[in-house]
Order: sequence, then C-alpha cells, then structure tokens
Amino acid sequence: MPVQQRCTVVEMTPINPTTYWMVLEVGNMVEELGLRAGQFLHVACGEANLLRRPISVALAYPDEPEDTAALIFEVKGEGTRWLARRQVGDTVDVLGPLGNGFAVENGGRYLLVGGGIGTPPLLGYAEAFRQNAVAVLGFRSADRVILEERYREACKEVYLCTDDGSAGRHGFVDAQVRDILEKDKNFTAILACGPRPMLKSVAAVAAEFGVPCQVSMEERMACGVGACLGCAIQIADGTMKHVCKDGPVFDAGEVDWDV
Repeated sequence: MPVQQRCTVVEMTPINPTTYWMVLEVGNMVEELGLRAGQFLHVACGEANLLRRPISVALAYPDEPEDTAALIFEVKGEGTRWLARRQVGDTVDVLGPLGNGFAVENGGRYLLVGGGIGTPPLLGYAEAFRQNAVAVLGFRSADRVILEERYREACKEVYLCTDDGSAGRHGFVDAQVRDILEKDKNFTAILACGPRPMLKSVAAVAAEFGVPCQVSMEERMACGVGACLGCAIQIADGTMKHVCKDGPVFDAGEVDWDV
C-alpha cells in the first residue's frame, strides 16, 4: 500500500550536466513496505506542476533513523528542472512505493541490459548479484555514460556500447547481447530497462536463444496507481495493462511489440 509523505533530501549530486543522483530519506518504505530497485516513486515537482514525476529507484536501503532511496533522473522539462534545484535538507512530496520491480531469485545469474536513463533501475540488482551479474550498458555517446564505475565494481563483466562509437562498442546493445548469448546462454533471466525499441530488440534476441527476459517499460503517467488509464500498453493476448500498476516490469513475452 503506497503512502504519501514529505521526504528529506540527504544527497544531491550532478552526474553530468543533465543527470542527477538524489538520495531521499523515505521513512519506513524499505523495511516495512518493501521498496526496492526497479520500483518507482511519484514525486511532486513544485506547486506550479500539477502532475507528479515517476522516478525509478536505483538503490534502496533500510537505515536509521529513516530508510533511504537513491533516485537518478534526467532534466527533461520544468518538473525535473525544479527537482534538480533541490538542495540537501529540502523536502519533497513523495508517493510510494509504486509498481513492481524485477522478479529475481537468490543464487540466480542475470544479464542486465540498460539503455541510457534505463541503467539506474538495474543498479540495485548489479550490486545484489555481483559476480552472478553481467551488464550491457548502452548510451548515445561517451558524454552520456553514467554509472559505469559502479557497475564495474559490482558485476563480473561489463560491456559498454555507444550509438556513435565514442566509447566502448560501436552500435546497439542487442548486438552485444547476441554475442554474449552465442557463447553462454546459461542465465536465469535477462533484465532490461531502456527505450521501447531497445527493449523490443533485446526481447527478440532473448526469445531466439530461449532465455527468459523481463523488461521495464516506460510510459507517460499521471496518477501512478492505475486510475487514470494514461499509461496503458497493449498485451500480446489483446488485453491492456497499466505500466504504473501492473508493471513497470513485464515478462517480455507478455508485451505486444508490434503496436
């Protein structure tokens, strides 16, 4: 059951000119409500912005005196611009925990595939599974790369891809995923988060090699609790589901990728 509360900013650090690392004290959301990486918090971004902004949780820890959650977000509009101006000690109005994270099992071995701002929601899984995790991280260019060092510290292997070839492999992440699975497909599952075209391509490669795949979908949303129907997506069986309530994580086979 989500709760609404004022959360104190305990860390605010720019990662690059448009991306910020923000840590909030979130009351008992982790220890008692089960907040974890891959879920999201719905953050009110100033009185002038009516709609809250859904921001994925990168890390969540039980702590004293309050639990903490790390959020990583890009400045894309007035709401996130307002949020980026918050300072340590400020409070923000937060609704959460919302959505469902990735379904994982102890002792599992996971291939983490992140694209752009889709890399933060996978960070908690990288740090939880460590040597049982391999990561493929994709970005537009070298100046957009984030969290690479954190992933390299945690994972057994990290593969970096950029659209323009300015860092790592030149090309999209699905080609790297294919190369990995051709050599070793013994993964419990692929966990992927990023833009829809990337998720579609990764899901297709996973299906080709018979590896289970979970995808974290991104859609514009208003209420965050499944009431407004704004974030509905088409499911392969012809029904509709809502990213905020039923997701954001879905089995890749559930999604109708051709809509």
